[in-house]
Amino acid sequence: MSIYQVILLAIVQGLAELLPVSSSAHVVVAEKLMGLDPSSPQMTLLLAMLHSGTMFAVIAYFWKQWKQTYFATADAFKRFAIRVVYATALTGIVGEALKMLIEKTAFGSQLGGAPKAEIEDLFGRLDLIAPALACAGILILLAGLREQRLAAAEAAEAAAASLTRRPTGSVTMRQAGWIGFVQGLALPFRGFSRSGSTISTGMLAGATKERAERFSFALAVVLTPPVVAQESMRLLKATHAAAATGAPIDLHGTVVFSLLGAVFSFFAGLVALKWLSNWLENGRWYLFGIYCLVASCVVFYLHHIGY
Repeated sequence: MSIYQVILLAIVQGLAELLPVSSSAHVVVAEKLMGLDPSSPQMTLLLAMLHSGTMFAVIAYFWKQWKQTYFATADAFKRFAIRVVYATALTGIVGEALKMLIEKTAFGSQLGGAPKAEIEDLFGRLDLIAPALACAGILILLAGLREQRLAAAEAAEAAAASLTRRPTGSVTMRQAGWIGFVQGLALPFRGFSRSGSTISTGMLAGATKERAERFSFALAVVLTPPVVAQESMRLLKATHAAAATGAPIDLHGTVVFSLLGAVFSFFAGLVALKWLSNWLENGRWYLFGIYCLVASCVVFYLHHIGY
């Protein structure tokens, strides 16, 4: 892994993070095209750190909105915190259960059936990324088409609700629960866009896109640190195992490159957020579903020709 590859991956991650098209899938495909192994501990840590960079870009970009909605009053923060804890707990339960199920049963034979098989061993498989992209695309497409059909009704409802809107501007508990549940489904699969699936789920559950988007990115900020910690521990374990076999991993170089990638993904993400935010709010959500379906076909083709 060279510094140029890290910078390129950081830019891909940063530019794709805002869009509901699975930045992870784009990074994994880029890694495959560059001859890198996306399932290796170094690459999974790098991907987690790239997400950290864009996480800070999201904080910098959305902080003003969050301050006006989630932190405006003590009551607003309480409502927000309860929903975040509830959604995150559901994410952890669903994600961990699905992870154990995949490692122990569904893909056990493909992972060798060994006790040490890990879900990360599947991250580089384009034949799994492609259907995940397709599923995300269908979900986004359904939410986008529903948004268009209800546009007039939502506008009238928003005008009426402006007089009685709760100060939190938050999603309901039911909507938060569905968002957290679907976020748990997104954890094990590269390609099943976390932001695309959670925002679409919120919209299908009755939330406005703005509220669903705001809450989804807030959940991402909460989720990213434990994911980075988990991948750091995985890298440490792999380093010790490699050292025991006489093929040590350059841990220092991996960490330095990952930190550098986080810096570049931060700036790339900030540029993408500033550039594309207005475009995202113009009733074109369904177009991202179409993009994911097309991308799924491309990834299937790449898998077919040997990547």
